[in-house]
Amino acid sequence: MTHIIADISVSLDGFVTGPGPGPDSGLGAGGDALHTWAFSDDPDDRRHLREGTARSGAVVLGRRLFDVVDGPNGWNDDTGYGAREVGKPAFVVVTSTPPESVRLTGLDWTFVTTGLPDAVAAARERAEAASADAGRDLDVVLMGGGATIGSALEAGLVDTLTLHLAPVVLGAGTPLFTGGTPRTLAQRTVVPTSTATHLTYDVL
Repeated sequence: MTHIIADISVSLDGFVTGPGPGPDSGLGAGGDALHTWAFSDDPDDRRHLREGTARSGAVVLGRRLFDVVDGPNGWNDDTGYGAREVGKPAFVVVTSTPPESVRLTGLDWTFVTTGLPDAVAAARERAEAASADAGRDLDVVLMGGGATIGSALEAGLVDTLTLHLAPVVLGAGTPLFTGGTPRTLAQRTVVPTSTATHLTYDVL
């Protein structure tokens, strides 16, 4: 069965980027520290990255994050989805206007202009098709940014929330949570490493 999993790295003070993120500045000032764990040689970090990439049948991201990963300082042949794993699932971008061109033409991009629920539905279809081809269940992963994941949680679209809590205080940036309906989560796993605490919750 395909599940919808929101998966994102976050600072101790709740930010998913540093100040000033963008196509030319990546995750903003200090934002790279959020993903130190993804390039770590710690066995638990590597396992989380490997398993997360392997389960991804389709990935949803917002337009601002797309502009970062497809920008001049974004993903390349050595570092892409899943960091050093460089996974290549289908990618679904929520946007009001599709880009005029795409730099990363070797990846499977779909641009949905009719809202996040439609983007998640399109990603579910892609993940279910990938599951049939692979002979095992694959999931839809919401990789961000913060507004996309926050909106998905608010809309009740998320089954599981996975946070990679980085031991850094950014002071400012893009917040993961900005209010909304209170929700109860059921803690499933907590895995501490030297670079992050990996937290998994079922969204009730």
